[in-house]
Amino acid sequence: MKKFGFIFAAALAALMSACGNSTPKADMKNDVDSLSYAIGMAQTQGLKQYLVQRMGVDTAYINEFVKGLNDGASAGDDKKTAAYYAGVQIGQQILQMEKGINNELFGEDSTQTISHKNFMAGFVAGTLEKDGLMTTEEAGQMAQAKMQVVKSQHMEKVYGDNKKACEEYMAKIAKKEGIQKLDNGVYYEVITEGKGEIPADTSRVKVNYEGKLINDSIFDSTYKRGEPTTFRCNQVIPGWTNALTHMPVGSTWKVYIPQDQAYADREAGLIKPFSCLIFKIELISIEK
Repeated sequence: MKKFGFIFAAALAALMSACGNSTPKADMKNDVDSLSYAIGMAQTQGLKQYLVQRMGVDTAYINEFVKGLNDGASAGDDKKTAAYYAGVQIGQQILQMEKGINNELFGEDSTQTISHKNFMAGFVAGTLEKDGLMTTEEAGQMAQAKMQVVKSQHMEKVYGDNKKACEEYMAKIAKKEGIQKLDNGVYYEVITEGKGEIPADTSRVKVNYEGKLINDSIFDSTYKRGEPTTFRCNQVIPGWTNALTHMPVGSTWKVYIPQDQAYADREAGLIKPFSCLIFKIELISIEK
């Protein structure tokens, strides 16, 4: 998960007015709720030190900080109002933080967001260091785990048809004459049988390749660029590593890679989430 520090950006007025002056309470109903709470609490690590050392806040007035965080009001010069003003500043920064989290989880789908209420409940509990449902360390661990779960659920909802099409395509490939199977559902057929050394996963190799989607559209090709490329076998998607570490130098294979051995729920240029990939791979040499 991307680390969202509280110096990240600006503005949270809508969230503040929704929370009011009282300490918000968590309402855990689903993964998004628990993720929201965990992210909120996880962001409070080091916050008190930041308030005292960087913003001059007297922690005797931490409740006023929370009040300012929730209300978004202005401040004066005394310690009490300074604490309140610090809350306003951090509250303003939370808005952009939350926007960044929503974008990472849900992309351009503005109808989906994390829970404002649970984020603030976790953030305030972590700030006050009491009544938390977990420690900040546990919150960080949960946020890391839940982030991928929630993101994957959303991507599957949006791109589920790709996943189904990939499964159907790979089932047909498995029955194709001349097809051979590697680990983790990767298939290949030999175009040219090489006689050279087989690379290790740490080997640096020189290859030519052409990548296609199952609709036969080309998304990348060293042949079109007019020169091969060089990289280590373990620096590419798992399906590539699997193929290269079984391939003798001099070979050319057509490799069929299921979505979970490619980019899975990630989008990569012309490659949409859950896409199967088909590569013609020519292993030219192992670079010493």
